[in-house]
Amino acid sequence: MMREFSFYLISTPIGNLSDLSLRAKEILASVDFILAEDTRKSGTLLKHYGIETRTIPYHDHNKEKVTPGILDRIEGGETGALVTDAGTPGISDPGYYLVRAMIDREIEFTALPGPSSVIQGLVLSGLPTDRFTFYGYVPRKKGARDRLFEEAGAAVGTAVFFESPHRIVATLEALSAVLPGREVVVARELTKLHEEVARGSAEELAGWFSKRKVRGEITLLIRGAGKRGRGGTA
Repeated sequence: MMREFSFYLISTPIGNLSDLSLRAKEILASVDFILAEDTRKSGTLLKHYGIETRTIPYHDHNKEKVTPGILDRIEGGETGALVTDAGTPGISDPGYYLVRAMIDREIEFTALPGPSSVIQGLVLSGLPTDRFTFYGYVPRKKGARDRLFEEAGAAVGTAVFFESPHRIVATLEALSAVLPGREVVVARELTKLHEEVARGSAEELAGWFSKRKVRGEITLLIRGAGKRGRGGTA
């Protein structure tokens, strides 16, 4: 028997719909409501599995307004779940805000493990996995971006970023100026048909991607300043 909770943070596929776990499917079908960062994207997944649970939009633009009502519903006896557009809730999405709010209200919740492009990209990269830092999305402003690249380059472990396909070439060019020659990995379309893991220096990868129309979500990884690692535990 598994312990039951009032609320669940549920990881969803980052590309391949078949990566949804059996437990996640069961919970999503059984709760009273599902909070979704984008109900259209989540609707595709739910329809694929025949799940008809009501979805409620929950994103950065409405989280402060709707969170109190959500907590009231949970305390009133309803059960719910949170899903992000893809991957694990709380990683570069409003999940963290909701988690803090539930903790403040002493609401018990749990998380169902599952897909994460941070971990998927790290494992496929070939870079050290014993130490790593996730920095979120690469800043758009040059000063903030360069400072963060300098910080990541000085750290011992592997640095992990998210980036848009529309900005990846400019980002790699900027990275090549800050950390010339440093080993970099661009992981694109992870778990999908056109999955690609490109390895090389930022200069090399900038040249490679500048000749193509880049599509898909991107995880950018940068080798740290430490010695070559031996991996680590999951």
